[in-house]
Amino acid sequence: MLPTRKDFSDFYGSIKWFLGIGERPAFGRWTYWEKFDYFAVFWGIAVIGATGLTLWFPEFFTRFMPGSFLNIATIIHSDEALLATGFIFTVHFFNTHLRPEKFPMDIVVFTGRMSVEELRQDKPMEYEALVQSGELEKNLVEPYPAVVVKTIRFFAWGALALGFGMVIWIVYAMLFAYR
Repeated sequence: MLPTRKDFSDFYGSIKWFLGIGERPAFGRWTYWEKFDYFAVFWGIAVIGATGLTLWFPEFFTRFMPGSFLNIATIIHSDEALLATGFIFTVHFFNTHLRPEKFPMDIVVFTGRMSVEELRQDKPMEYEALVQSGELEKNLVEPYPAVVVKTIRFFAWGALALGFGMVIWIVYAMLFAYR
């Protein structure tokens, strides 16, 4: 789960692949964007938490910090919240919803299941490791009925519309609400 040199080369390889000048990198269990999503939460919690506590208990914190720090904490708190929301509904949305092979939503988050073909394509290094260790057969399960997949896809379209609406609201707020 920790970032490695391979993550940096995978990132570079993905950019080349997106531009059509290179092959798609072979990913293992965790891709670089999954690791970044995972660790970004901790950074956000630290920033939102520290500034939020300062704003929640201003009398306590101004005992040993200047009062002007409350203004700074307000700016940092709101900008981090906006940054986190913007990140979720742009970068995260692209990686989990807008990639052509996952559109409109990667249903693995709801089912915990992935077809063998999907595993082979998305995470070929993990697939090879499972085949070599003989663990692949132990992890095979029955696919969900079509009605379950259709229900999840229906929800996915609603979530996608809501997410795009929120991105539009964020852009609107950034352009017109701050005066």
